[in-house]
Amino acid sequence: MFKKRTATGIAVAALAAFALTGCTPGASTTTSEALDPNRTVETDVSKMGDLTLTVWDQEVRGGQNEQMEQLNAAFEKEYPNITIDRVSQSFDDLGKTLRLALSGDDAPNVVQVNNARSSLGSFVAAEQLHPLDAWVDAYGWEDRFSESVLNNSRYSADGSAFGAGSVYALPQVGEVVGVFYSKAKLAELGIDLPTEWSAFETALKTAKDAGQTPMLLGNIEKWPAGHVFGPVQGAYVPADQIQTLGYGNPGGTWDTAENLKAATVLDDWMKAGYFNDGVNGTDYDAAWQDLTTGSGVFLMAGSWLAADLEDAMGDDVGFFTPSANEGAAANTTGGTGLPFAITTGSKNPDLAAAYIDFITNDDAMKILADTGNLPVNNTAELAPADGVLNDVYSAFGNVTTDGTLLPYLDYATPTMGDTLGEALQGLLDGRLSPEEFAAALEADYGDFTSGK
Repeated sequence: MFKKRTATGIAVAALAAFALTGCTPGASTTTSEALDPNRTVETDVSKMGDLTLTVWDQEVRGGQNEQMEQLNAAFEKEYPNITIDRVSQSFDDLGKTLRLALSGDDAPNVVQVNNARSSLGSFVAAEQLHPLDAWVDAYGWEDRFSESVLNNSRYSADGSAFGAGSVYALPQVGEVVGVFYSKAKLAELGIDLPTEWSAFETALKTAKDAGQTPMLLGNIEKWPAGHVFGPVQGAYVPADQIQTLGYGNPGGTWDTAENLKAATVLDDWMKAGYFNDGVNGTDYDAAWQDLTTGSGVFLMAGSWLAADLEDAMGDDVGFFTPSANEGAAANTTGGTGLPFAITTGSKNPDLAAAYIDFITNDDAMKILADTGNLPVNNTAELAPADGVLNDVYSAFGNVTTDGTLLPYLDYATPTMGDTLGEALQGLLDGRLSPEEFAAALEADYGDFTSGK
């Protein structure tokens, strides 16, 4: 869950952009051929003839756009027989137009797609995206990407199982949720960096006893508290159980002692006064900005805030992901940026796969890092020499290599985002007990997985 992931309506301007895009020339593939996971593939782009590849992406901001421009130029330079027709739209506009585009006769070849059931899952179920099995083998993508990263783009052929089955898309960038902190505050309070959960809870108490606000949280939008609960859950609940629940697959339950413990920890933190006053009435942006002014010690949030925090705090801001036990790797909430998929309407899927391989290979990861993005692979090796981005890169690399990148819990069902947000607000303001919180999530998850 990266901020908001909603799509409504169809914008006229975006429709015009769609109408102007073309499909690549070449031999068409039938639906059965497109969905064949064992298809024979061609990986030598120089032998594919003069072709145009249409790519839809939402990499429109600063470094995001820069890395796409550099990679597209490098691809065309290496393969002068290929022309890339790039259609770049905002996240919201892409969401509005993609469903129509995939059902039309002139679908783009490569598209970025939200991982969630309502997007990637529904496109898989509608047979509008290629399973990437054959190219996974041809290019060795399972060796390049960690299992917990690939699981965010895996679906069964009918779209019912999430996190298992074929890979349908590949990401470039990563996201990880952890703890930002003020180094000056920790020094003032005599707190050593608490890299595991028991030490972190001790640090919260120390800060509270010293009259500081231990934890900043703005939860008026309802989703931010999920970025607090998710890592706490990762410390107390086995990763495989969280993956089942987060992906909305049958066989799990929220009604466990471990999930109740995670909810109780959050409840205890609230009762102990570890959060700022009025978290449910505080804006998300206002909360993280309070860290920059010295109004709090810790902020649990996602890696996407690192650049803004560093701009405001310089070397004073740090980031870490607590582990359940000292010396162990962390299991924490995270994911990827929108991954790239191949449409079944593509007339040259082998070219599309070669392009996706090119923009996610080791050289591409370096370009991503150089343009200020968080590369999903080789993250620790490409980390800046110092600063909070070094912390973020290292944390993501450690979690994806040695720990587990846990799914955003709102992925689970079409309504879980609302259910989770309401339940967390209820837990934080005392309207719901930990037991009632877990029961609310179990009702949503249970109804969805049972087909009610």
